[in-house]
Amino acid sequence: MTSTTTELIPAPLTVGKPAASAGIPGAGADFLLDAGTVLDAGPGTERTARWLRGALGAATGFALPPGSGDGGGAVQLRIRPEESARLGPEGYTLHVDGDAVTVHGGGPAGVFWGAQTLRQLLGPDAFRRAPLAPGRRWTVPGTAVEDAPRLRWRGLMLDVARHFTPKEGVLRYLDLMAAHKLNVFHFHLTDDQGWRVEIKRYPKLTETGAWRARTKFGHRASPLWEEKPHGGHYTQDDIREIVAYAAERHIAVVPEIDLPGHSQAAIAAYPELGNTDVIDTTALSVWDTWGISPNVLAPTDTTLRFYEGVFEELLELFPADATEFPADPAAPPYPSFSAFIHVGGDECPKDQWRRSPAAQARIKELGLADEDALQSWFIRHFDRWLSARGRRLIGWDEILEGGLAEGAAVASWRGYQGGIAAARAGHDVVMCPEQHVYLDHRQAAGPDEPVPIGFVRTLEDVYRFEPVPPELDARQAGHVLGTQANLWTEVMENHARVDYQAFPRLAAFAEVAWSRLPAPAERDFAGFERRMTAHYRRLDALGVDYRPPSGPRPWQRRPGVPGRPLDGPPPKR
Repeated sequence: MTSTTTELIPAPLTVGKPAASAGIPGAGADFLLDAGTVLDAGPGTERTARWLRGALGAATGFALPPGSGDGGGAVQLRIRPEESARLGPEGYTLHVDGDAVTVHGGGPAGVFWGAQTLRQLLGPDAFRRAPLAPGRRWTVPGTAVEDAPRLRWRGLMLDVARHFTPKEGVLRYLDLMAAHKLNVFHFHLTDDQGWRVEIKRYPKLTETGAWRARTKFGHRASPLWEEKPHGGHYTQDDIREIVAYAAERHIAVVPEIDLPGHSQAAIAAYPELGNTDVIDTTALSVWDTWGISPNVLAPTDTTLRFYEGVFEELLELFPADATEFPADPAAPPYPSFSAFIHVGGDECPKDQWRRSPAAQARIKELGLADEDALQSWFIRHFDRWLSARGRRLIGWDEILEGGLAEGAAVASWRGYQGGIAAARAGHDVVMCPEQHVYLDHRQAAGPDEPVPIGFVRTLEDVYRFEPVPPELDARQAGHVLGTQANLWTEVMENHARVDYQAFPRLAAFAEVAWSRLPAPAERDFAGFERRMTAHYRRLDALGVDYRPPSGPRPWQRRPGVPGRPLDGPPPKR
């Protein structure tokens, strides 16, 4: 095998030389991609064909026109039902010899992931947006790859509420996800510090709620401020473009509208949503610091009807596609991850409800035990509302408090225990424990780490993360849909800071989610580091401002900006 075939990230199931066939010219030879190469795309592979022409066409300068390739010189894309039965709908085989490159997928997504592997086999310059030199030879090493993902939900959460990421930055991260075979984009659109999606019936959500007057610089205990307005939002057409762009890359988009906590931006825009019998909600503004705001939604019919209106528009913007993004390959037609709507449900302080006569009256009216049960009532209401419209609710693991809504799925962030409890109770789970895959946590203990937050989580730590708790039996483990890395942006003021926190650790996370690795202690991290040598060159070509293995570059440091580092190892569970 050539060095290129042993540098793939995430690692495939198998990779090797194709079996030599006696009497067949070119068997086992490298394939030359040139101006005469055609793209032979079978039914159902149109998205991958468009992507290949755009990505490889830009890097190589070759048009890759449609053609049969009967005389050789073709990249052939096919969906094969037998591959789906053997490898699942996201599985694929890739065969390269002197005559052709053949990608067979179990479904449309499998063909696309095979095309991502083909791009890696062409070398780092295949990740550039224009040819570096005319007349360059582009060769794909003769190889045979067989591959399929370990986990179905392979996600990345991007927080655009704390620091806004413009549309082009979101599209860029969808491309980076696709390059790493990640297939769920969790879009954190609202929080105390900003509301980022246009809702036409409630225009003040973005007129007022999308902007704050100033921003804390560093951790919330920092004395530093950026004394200028910060904000922005996505129009509904922006959202449609983002969702369509993701779908072209076989990525499901799961939007998050946070409730009943993390809602000060919404209350600032529409004060009647807050606990008006406790505080003067008309005096609230979009929050300008970090942490957990005490200002939460009031448990009133007015609030329920308001958010039903929000979700009505949201469901149109984020349609569920029942044929793509397979959630359960054992039960066609595949339930879609794009059917999920995230409602937050985390970090909801109950003090205002305890002091609110209206909230206490609602608890008594509903026969609830306490304020935790009131939060559960909130979540259950929207679980029923979404279910009636063919959608599924997912929330952070606090939705377990007071009783879990019947059809709800759990994103387990406060360690493994919430996910374990949910899976044992028969609920689906996405594992994203803070102490392992919160990529806002610092990458090293050195003094040069910019705005250090949380525990040290090195590249190796992420590589040794195990998403499926060993204490679950086979039935319970079947409820672990997959895993997700989270990027909270309080101290990430621009895309370069997001890049630094995400990479290279997101590459390690992608391999954990996709590849069938041994137990954490037995994983070949040295081999992964060796493959990362090539992957850094791919990231360079993509313009990713990653953290180098030797530490931050001078412009990546933030001297004098305080963070909140936590010493010692993180809690194991």
